[in-house]
Amino acid sequence: MKVLITGATGLVGNEILKRCNENNIDVNFLTTSPSKTDFYKNAKGFVWSPKENKIDSDCIKGVDKIVNLVGASVAKPWTEDHKQAILDSRVETVALLKKTLRENEHQVTQIVSASAIGIYPDSQKNYYHENTGGIADNFLGDVVVKWEQAVDGFSELGIDVAKIRIGLVLSTNGGALSPILKTINNYVGAPLGSGKQWQSWIHIFDLSTMFLFALENNLDGVFNGVAPNPVSNKKFTKCIAKKQDKRLFLPNVPSLVLKTAMGERSCLVLNSQRVSSEKIEAQGFQFKFSNLNSALDELLN
Repeated sequence: MKVLITGATGLVGNEILKRCNENNIDVNFLTTSPSKTDFYKNAKGFVWSPKENKIDSDCIKGVDKIVNLVGASVAKPWTEDHKQAILDSRVETVALLKKTLRENEHQVTQIVSASAIGIYPDSQKNYYHENTGGIADNFLGDVVVKWEQAVDGFSELGIDVAKIRIGLVLSTNGGALSPILKTINNYVGAPLGSGKQWQSWIHIFDLSTMFLFALENNLDGVFNGVAPNPVSNKKFTKCIAKKQDKRLFLPNVPSLVLKTAMGERSCLVLNSQRVSSEKIEAQGFQFKFSNLNSALDELLN
């Protein structure tokens, strides 16, 4: 099997590439920077420019499957320009990939694309499965809908489409854990808002393994990329503090303060999504880190 990865130099892409190397899977990857085509010793880089609708079509030669991860960070301030970049970086890149496959001979049979649990509405009561109705009534929900619709277009080319809705990714190399660790280690850590909102998380190793599992088993459809045991924000914060041998002195950060400071982006830390991993487990996927304690032990020790 040979795989083409978009977003390969990011947090998740880098880890998936490691899993591919461990399993002797050949990898091509796309980058917007010509200087990064040699970024990996065990993968071949190709240049593309989605904004200019340009791509080196040689990137798909011999490729059987695509892993699509590219997308501007949602963690940066949501200015109008950046909000447009968040959407365009997901939709325009997919359009360029489809155009490339449509106009060139290829043997691609499947795409496994990142998505996000941000599509699910804010709720402390609901337990979200992949077929749960309702869409989050915010910018992020709108982005995920358009992102998934764009990816679904590959089915028009006879290509199987698997989408993995990613939760809170735990890693010491980036993602959500680092800023939380920083506040806790500086004795300014505290639960956010009510602290009751559900956090559906996943260890970076399990997430990368899940993408590989989807490739090797030719999965088709939507799957939640979360661990089996979500926790409240309060428990999440306290658990990290305990692993660092730190005490939480401060009261919860009021929701109003977060909304004032972050604007509509505050939904990233205040919204509650308790998300199920049952569907991917029913396919035979086994988590290495199914509870928060074991995940944090591996990452922090």
